[in-house]
Amino acid sequence: MRLFYTILFCSFGAVSLFTQSEAWRQKIDARLLERVQEEGKAEFLIILQAQADAQPANQIRSKAEKGQYILQTLSALAEQTQGPIKNGLDQAGAPWRSFWVINAMWSVGSIAVIEQIARMPEVARIEDNPTLSLQLLPEEAVTTEVSVPDRTLIPNSWGLIKINADDVWALGYTGSGVVVGGQDTGYEWAHPAIKDKYRGWDGTTANHNYNWHDAIHALIGGGANSCGLNLNAPCDDNNHGTHTMGTMAGGENDLNVIGVAPNAQWIGCRNMEEGDGTPDTYIECFQWFIAPTNLSNGSPDPSKAPDVINNSWGCPVSEGCNSSNFGTMETVINNVRAAGIVVVVSAGNDGSACSTVNSPAAIYSGSFSVGATSNVSNDLIANFSSRGPVTVFGPVIQKPDISAPGVGINSCVGNSNNSGSYSYASFSGTSMAGPHVVGLVALILSARPDLKGQVSAIENIIKNTAIARFASAPFCGGDNVSSLPNNVYGYGRIDALAAINSALALPVELTVFKARIEGKTTALDWATASESDCERFDIQRSADGSVWQTLDALPCLGRSGGVYQYKDEAPLNGVNYYRLKQVDVSGTFAYSAVAAVAFSASGVSIAAQVSIADQSVRFQVVGAISGQDLQLEIFNAEGQFYYRAPFQHQILDVSEWAGGMYVVLLKEESGRVLARGKMVKM
Repeated sequence: MRLFYTILFCSFGAVSLFTQSEAWRQKIDARLLERVQEEGKAEFLIILQAQADAQPANQIRSKAEKGQYILQTLSALAEQTQGPIKNGLDQAGAPWRSFWVINAMWSVGSIAVIEQIARMPEVARIEDNPTLSLQLLPEEAVTTEVSVPDRTLIPNSWGLIKINADDVWALGYTGSGVVVGGQDTGYEWAHPAIKDKYRGWDGTTANHNYNWHDAIHALIGGGANSCGLNLNAPCDDNNHGTHTMGTMAGGENDLNVIGVAPNAQWIGCRNMEEGDGTPDTYIECFQWFIAPTNLSNGSPDPSKAPDVINNSWGCPVSEGCNSSNFGTMETVINNVRAAGIVVVVSAGNDGSACSTVNSPAAIYSGSFSVGATSNVSNDLIANFSSRGPVTVFGPVIQKPDISAPGVGINSCVGNSNNSGSYSYASFSGTSMAGPHVVGLVALILSARPDLKGQVSAIENIIKNTAIARFASAPFCGGDNVSSLPNNVYGYGRIDALAAINSALALPVELTVFKARIEGKTTALDWATASESDCERFDIQRSADGSVWQTLDALPCLGRSGGVYQYKDEAPLNGVNYYRLKQVDVSGTFAYSAVAAVAFSASGVSIAAQVSIADQSVRFQVVGAISGQDLQLEIFNAEGQFYYRAPFQHQILDVSEWAGGMYVVLLKEESGRVLARGKMVKM
């Protein structure tokens, strides 16, 4: 089976043949103009000129804070800039949906509506939103199927054994505490292999809020849909999604494990209607994963985001994607990655020719693209697995990044004809390889939860521990017999046991890191649970969170962990950001989360310490403030007023406050600001 999508995103530079009155046409995809002329009206995507910079999120260590930053920054820009377009569409009587993961909108209308929107200065381009068809390849056909009464006879998938997942389970790491996400044809959540792993199921009742989203709001392929539309509970109208989720986290019991990370939890989004999708359905799912919502699509909460997302779909050039429109989806991918989420993408089933990794989302440097290896006996690349290098977009890059088992993979499939008979089947394709990598990410994070949100570090562990596989002639993209990585296997075939051992050998597992004001100094406190091969901690400070200065270094205490303290005797006026560079004996290093305190030039400073346990915050003020009536004011990250009260060294209950960053001001009676600080509500 193969799930790949077609995106027709085009923009055109200035063409001198256009008159000034016709300049609006330059913003419109030529395919969209053709389609609307043929059909009278068509769906389209409006891409705005203003696009948010997500790069500052890379300076944030905490995954929750990364997600909060991305949500607040991107949604604020969308809210500020989309108003005129919404008004224009409303006046034209055209429906619309708003996105913030990329500053864009979906609509449908005639050429008159499209022209009206294209003439707006806020609009960068208007792109086609075509129907994208799932294509079934021989390599992805069902090869075996077993009904429920015989399910206990199903052996562990050969892929799980091949990547040494069972050896990792024996170490006690099974994906616990990790959330995997999938956007696909939906999920048969009640299948015994994945029901207990669904985050919306507590063993007694189901709660689909924040755990399920349906981006299918209308029929795409025509006819009817076996599940329906706008679903409030997961359903799979194709079987493909259920199969991929089983490989990530499936297993009914210890004797029938089909998932790489059988104790991980999963959430899902349907992005295709019986195999047909559109760019806006994929974008909608990506946005939802950054900040899952309730079933009413409200109250987005990035703390409920998955740690990794599986994407077993793509958009081949043969379906209309080309280098002029790939940039839209790349922006989406990069923003998801900036939120601290690993984006795993199947490389495609267009091999064995070179440069057949040629469609979104596998073509981007920000996605972790996966090729498929064949059965247990030879461990070679599957003939159908797409090869690199990527030549269709931007600079030429090597792909895939990694390879995993993808031939004859046994997993769960849906409830056949709603008969109550849940089944298992064997599929082949890079769609089956990608979920193995998603499961491996879950195993790594169950062993090292402090790596959550550290996308590059996670990917590097997987790449650097893979079983080396070398290409053979004819070579692709300048490869030779010793090239590693190469354009066939990437860095090789994944090895879960080696990856876990490597993750455990990283410098330190940090359990606490905080900064507090102590007189006119900053006191740093941190603690570790383990320190495998740890050499030292470099204490670093920054005034802006991007340029860092090393203040000092403390040696590590030992493999069993320890408690540390350090005092910065001369903090800067204003905000002081602190982090630890954790260095091991070989020179390998990683960074801690960032902590911050603020000192004012007035000699008065304020800090906020949030207690996660009882959801309260205690404000600490240092300096000569006796005899003054002081006011405490708090604003959210968008600058909106949130709280005001006379300052009395109070402890505030923030359990009902929205997550995110807040600015805290301490003022005199006259209104002069004595001190400024920041706090983050997780």
